[in-house]
Amino acid sequence: MRNTITRKLSTAAAGGVLLALALTGCSGGSTAGSDAESSPSGSESSGSGELQQVVVGVLSIAPSSAMQYGIDEGIFEKHGLEIELQRGTGGAAMLPAVSTGDIHFAVGNPLSVMVAKDKGLDMKIVSGYSNSLAEGDDINGVVARADSGITSFADLEGKTTTVNAVNTQGDLTIMESAALAGADPEQLNFNELPFQDMEAALERGNTDAVWLPEPFLSRALANPDYVLVGYPNQEAVAGMPTMVTFTSGRYADENEETVAAFKEAVTETLTQAQANVDDVRATLPTFMGMDAAVAENLKMEEFDGELRSDELDDLGALMLKYEFVAKEPDVDAMTVQ
Repeated sequence: MRNTITRKLSTAAAGGVLLALALTGCSGGSTAGSDAESSPSGSESSGSGELQQVVVGVLSIAPSSAMQYGIDEGIFEKHGLEIELQRGTGGAAMLPAVSTGDIHFAVGNPLSVMVAKDKGLDMKIVSGYSNSLAEGDDINGVVARADSGITSFADLEGKTTTVNAVNTQGDLTIMESAALAGADPEQLNFNELPFQDMEAALERGNTDAVWLPEPFLSRALANPDYVLVGYPNQEAVAGMPTMVTFTSGRYADENEETVAAFKEAVTETLTQAQANVDDVRATLPTFMGMDAAVAENLKMEEFDGELRSDELDDLGALMLKYEFVAKEPDVDAMTVQ
């Protein structure tokens, strides 16, 4: 029951974040939030032609580079927006800043947004952003040692799999993949490590398997000592959205024109990014400090501003099945129309 204990601890931590958020919201100390509420309406009504300044939270991961690509290509400026990217360490960590208005929009994991909504945080999904690949080589996978005897998700029963955080897409999709393979998902154990530390933990035998995204996945599989167990996204929800853009319900209600412009600009950016993936990769050495040779061959997620509501509904059903949420998320109700 180690997995159950770990998930309970994670749920308690999430509650602590939301409590801290509630205290922050009552403090009246968010100057950025006040500016966010007053500035958009003034600039939209002024007709001055000045760019609307918007702060967008992003993660320091490869798909976020599409935002930088859109800025470099002048797409956001064309839609009247001046974008300031603010780096975050995790999707859940950005939620309080979005709620208080310290950042206006964020790009993050839809599961974290839906969990926050279930906990009472007023979040709105604005658009799609990136998706895992429905077939072929996917952008994240589970890796084990070649001598471990682990060759399928069913073999993970009774074993420990390392993910970057519990109660996220990693452990959720792995549990469902194991269940579909005939294993008892309650007998899967999970622990947490940063992605960059996982391969070393696997080599030392401190874990039985690891869940890796790119570029860590390709690097691990280049080592003959490791084997691919499988792609859990494809097993659980093929083509699952990995990131969406979101804002607070309050910001969406009070800044409809800015939200509409942002949605249009993001959609155009992602359409162009998907058609010019090599150009997006070219931003990675500067955007992430990634080695140019690694960036050139990096497998990228599928960019698409259109929200995959059906896949998110399937994701929500799994979240309820494995008790990540108290009730099944209503994706349509939490999406900006």
